Amino acid sequence: MIRAVALTFALSLALVLAPSAAVAQITLGSPSWSQLSPQEREVLAPLAPEWDRWDAQRKQKWRGIAQRYPKMAPEEQQRIQQQMKSWAQLTPQQRAVAREQYKSLRQLPPEKKDEVRQRWEEYQNLPPDQKRELAARAQQSPAGRTLAPPMTPPAGVSPGAAPADGKRTR
Repeated sequence: MIRAVALTFALSLALVLAPSAAVAQITLGSPSWSQLSPQEREVLAPLAPEWDRWDAQRKQKWRGIAQRYPKMAPEEQQRIQQQMKSWAQLTPQQRAVAREQYKSLRQLPPEKKDEVRQRWEEYQNLPPDQKRELAARAQQSPAGRTLAPPMTPPAGVSPGAAPADGKRTR
């Protein structure tokens, strides 16, 4: 009986204290730029201008990279730094497009992922002038996608004409 009362008291106490522990965890998980260690600030320097606007999850991801950074090979460190610099130069809209592309790539079946990887390697091996040409073509179509042909109205319907019911749809 005493054991049951003690257990109930302990569980009640844990439930009462849990919210404050969760708040403390969120605060610790989302430090401002000035709260990062000097080593983290050095590694994550390209991200400094945006850091304080990010959510806790994104900050934790980058802090994890910063903690693993000293153990990385120099080539990998250089690659990470370049990626951070490139990411920092993107507009918010470009970042959103990049995130969506990443999500869609993750959902591909393995054979499609292999195909994309192979095409990327082929692209990487192209001479710089061909890469520039492809980049120029990609800028002509949004997000590098092929544009659909312009829509033409069915025969006998003039462009801009209202539907038979008089209601336009958007």
